[in-house]
Amino acid sequence: MAAIPPLCDFGWKAIDARLPSTEGRAHSILDLAGSNGLVVAFICNHCPYVQAVISRIVRDAIDLEGHGIGFVAISSNDVEAYPQDSFGNMKRFAADNALPFPYLFDEDQSVARAYGAVCTPDFFGFNRDRELQYRGRLDASRKESGPPALRRDLYEAMVMVSRTGKGPLDQLASIGCGIKWKTAPDAAARPA
Repeated sequence: MAAIPPLCDFGWKAIDARLPSTEGRAHSILDLAGSNGLVVAFICNHCPYVQAVISRIVRDAIDLEGHGIGFVAISSNDVEAYPQDSFGNMKRFAADNALPFPYLFDEDQSVARAYGAVCTPDFFGFNRDRELQYRGRLDASRKESGPPALRRDLYEAMVMVSRTGKGPLDQLASIGCGIKWKTAPDAAARPA
């Protein structure tokens, strides 16, 4: 299990990349932004933390679309060591979970490294100017889904971002499986 510190480098600019998606075409990350912002979620197929909340991720992505917030998910895990996260299995995962957003494959892990992604799931919420305003959890679920009435941390934060351009000062860290790196990333290459 990996946890990221409740660190939001407010104002950090989203990085763009063009990656293949499970729907059979490539997407530019920033082209997926809505009029009021974008959520970039690092997930994978096999992580029990992701599996526990994928229906909530789908729900929140759909609900955020109504607030002008786009959504994209990226898988960056080493597929040689973790074949269950292969591109073919990503396609099945996207279909099985009716993902309403593009699910992109970061095969060389450069996007995860550029964002400083640490775990799955790991959420980055940007405002309309592509400035980071949220770096926290989806909700209080862990390896099991929490009760239905859990506070929707990501959703509430991004609704605030859609209305004000700013995220909440208090953010709780995401917890999940550590990203499966092909080689240990250079600690200096990722933000602390």
